[in-house]
Amino acid sequence: MLRLFAIAFLLVPFYLAAQVTSSIDSTKIKIGQQITFKVEVEADTTDLVVFPEGQTFSPLEMIESYKVDTTKNNAKYQLIKRYGLTQFDSGSYTIPKQKIIIGSKTFFTDSLRVEVSNIEVDTTKQGLYDIKPFIKVEKSSSNRWLIILGILLAVLLVAFLLYWFIWRKKPLSEDAKIALLPPYDRAKLALKKLDESTYLQNAELKDYYSELTFIIRKYLDEKVYDKALESTTDELISRLNLLKDANQIELSTEDIRNLETILKRADLVKFAKSAPDIELAKLDRNTIDIEIDHVKEALPEPTEEEKLLNQQYKEEQAHKKKRRKVLLTVFISVFLIIATVIGFGIKYGFAYVKDTLIGHESKELLEGNWVRSEYGIPPISISTPKVLKRLDTPVPEELNDRVKITAFGYGSVLDFFSVIVSTTTVAEAGEDNPIDLKQAPEGAIRQLEAKGIKDITVKREQFITPNAAEGLKTYGTARFPILNSENFVDGHYAIIHFVAEGEKIMQQIMITWTDDDVYAEETVERILNSIELKKAEE
Repeated sequence: MLRLFAIAFLLVPFYLAAQVTSSIDSTKIKIGQQITFKVEVEADTTDLVVFPEGQTFSPLEMIESYKVDTTKNNAKYQLIKRYGLTQFDSGSYTIPKQKIIIGSKTFFTDSLRVEVSNIEVDTTKQGLYDIKPFIKVEKSSSNRWLIILGILLAVLLVAFLLYWFIWRKKPLSEDAKIALLPPYDRAKLALKKLDESTYLQNAELKDYYSELTFIIRKYLDEKVYDKALESTTDELISRLNLLKDANQIELSTEDIRNLETILKRADLVKFAKSAPDIELAKLDRNTIDIEIDHVKEALPEPTEEEKLLNQQYKEEQAHKKKRRKVLLTVFISVFLIIATVIGFGIKYGFAYVKDTLIGHESKELLEGNWVRSEYGIPPISISTPKVLKRLDTPVPEELNDRVKITAFGYGSVLDFFSVIVSTTTVAEAGEDNPIDLKQAPEGAIRQLEAKGIKDITVKREQFITPNAAEGLKTYGTARFPILNSENFVDGHYAIIHFVAEGEKIMQQIMITWTDDDVYAEETVERILNSIELKKAEE
């Protein structure tokens, strides 16, 4: 039994290893040619299987990750995952071991060797041509045009509503059209509508005489005596006689007597419940019609001065109406702008709204078109708001043969925001004399102090990139000098260090920003989360 148990114990690793196998369809390819890396996994139906993702095949480049093929065999799943790999430089390369997680266990594939050879060019059959010139590439557009389009549509909508409800010349209603007629025409039209009424058919004499006397009183109020509507019959007749005697109106005594008779009969109908004959009511209507004509004829023609004053009055009224429209439009526009600013301020914060309207450099960096690129050898892949430009990094002459530094950056440590990526190669370092990652931050801190930065606090922690590269993060606060000034501004810094390729290359990412920059924290976090390291070619 003990011997059987020992044999079973020795077979367990082989059983587990048999769950993961890997292979490639070719070990020799031309530059740029694709090979397929295949991983086969056998697992229980309840196990979670995690395949490698991202550029984990360096120095080969993954150009495509295919979907997992799954087949079921009793209580097991047979999973096949394929990757398309290539390389654009000739040489001999090794595909590193790939980590596969099955349930709670971790497995590694075998490392595989691939030979990449140059493509032979027969220059006797294939002509050689000059290198083509650079082609200008248009900058990719952001979603800012959508914001501008939305604002434009909102402005057009408000403008249309203001035009429709305030500035549009609205069609006149029937009553409005009548109100624009001269008093004489309105009086004649009112008599015509009175004829079309059913007052006399229904023997509603009180309403009939009320309407009839209102027509003549309204006409007199507008053309003769401006208190005709509110005066009693005696007061009105007395005023007409005075105007006649003063030669201000050429009405005959008979005309005034006819008006007096009809007005007093109407008073009896309205207040004493008198009921005259229907034909008499019709006769009174015709008399009023005639008297309206007589009053018009009796009125003196307006003088040129009166006509001018009337024109000026109309122009003043039109100017007042236009001014009311302008004031109302301005008030509504200002109200909508203030309401919009307050609404966005409540939702996003008033500082954000202010920076959006006025502009803020860090906000524009954060919301602009970011660039992902690789810097140095071995390459550091990083996303930044702007492309990092190569920086001059002088090295003392005595160290020229031993130290090489390449650096790329945006801004400097004395600016309000900066990103600097550098790669330092030390010739004397190596596996026997490796660069000490823990000592690297001390040199970076000394560089900050040499720039005049003071009161530097230092904290350290492990830093792991999304593709599992391990480094050291040094961060803290400091006081940065303001250029051309003796003053300082409070700020932060973060420095990431990695050691690569035989422990003789040190890679560094340094980011600095000020305390009062409300957008910098999000920008820095986005930059740090984007850092990935790629292994150098063997």
